[in-house]
Amino acid sequence: MMNATSSRSRPLTAAAAGVTVVLWASAFVTIRRAGDAYSPGALALGRLLAAGAVLGVLCAVRRVGWPPRAAWRGIALSGVLWFGCYMVALNWGERQVDAGTAALVVNVGPLLMALLGARLLGEPLSRRLLAGLAVSFAGAVTVGLSMSSGGGSSLLGVGLCLLAAVAYACGVVAQKPALGQAGVLQVTAFGCLVGAAVCLPFAGQLVSEAARAPLPATLDMVYLGVFPTALAFTTWGYALARTTASRMGATTYAVPALVVLMSWLVLGEVPGALTLAGGALCLAGVAVSRFRARGRGGRSGRGGPSGRRGRVAAGQPRPEKVG
Repeated sequence: MMNATSSRSRPLTAAAAGVTVVLWASAFVTIRRAGDAYSPGALALGRLLAAGAVLGVLCAVRRVGWPPRAAWRGIALSGVLWFGCYMVALNWGERQVDAGTAALVVNVGPLLMALLGARLLGEPLSRRLLAGLAVSFAGAVTVGLSMSSGGGSSLLGVGLCLLAAVAYACGVVAQKPALGQAGVLQVTAFGCLVGAAVCLPFAGQLVSEAARAPLPATLDMVYLGVFPTALAFTTWGYALARTTASRMGATTYAVPALVVLMSWLVLGEVPGALTLAGGALCLAGVAVSRFRARGRGGRSGRGGPSGRRGRVAAGQPRPEKVG
């Protein structure tokens, strides 16, 4: 019965990860447009408030209560680091450096995620996963170099993008144990609430900038909250609860390739041959890292997730503790 349930959930997990990747890729294009009217902190707060409104309605409709006490450590850490610090740092960093440099630096995140997941959560680092990470990172570097304007990078901007990558990786690793103690919607909604609280010092900027911002920029901010945050962070949580942080991190290496495609379609930025080659490497690395070998009993290529699901279903989550 467990194997049949596991087999049925794998396509849903892959679909949830795919929705997340596509929406996060669209966020890069949208942030560039909204960033002309909104400062980094105000844009992050407005995005989180829009997301919080949607998630709050969902929690009320589904009668979702407060998370259990055991989940609050992971929720608070992911809310501060990922929903709060990451969004502000990324918005600010993209004002200082070109898109290629930002993509290159932020894509250190999945590598940090894999290392932190192995060290703090005891997640396996298979040869196939490491190979996929290496291929995708090479693709991200290729995309970054091909899109770089050359010489316009600011040391401050690189530092902010690196800070965003570290906050992203640490936030995901902190969120993983919380998903074993609370529901996906609880972890996402309350993490968003914590992130919004962290960004409250920017409330004055948000009010003043919203009063004079053009309507398209405000709609872009709302879009960022509803889709790349409320929806995509929920589908991310669903997928993360059913696989490892390192494998999910490898999946996000598809984002740079999709950003290139969306920039081509939406902004009219035609990618060069090197950019397309880098995007293909990103996607190839994701395929390698997510490939599951078959025919070796219950152990091959799975890293034991079926057993983990059984413990979670029985109310006994895997003892994955941060720190």
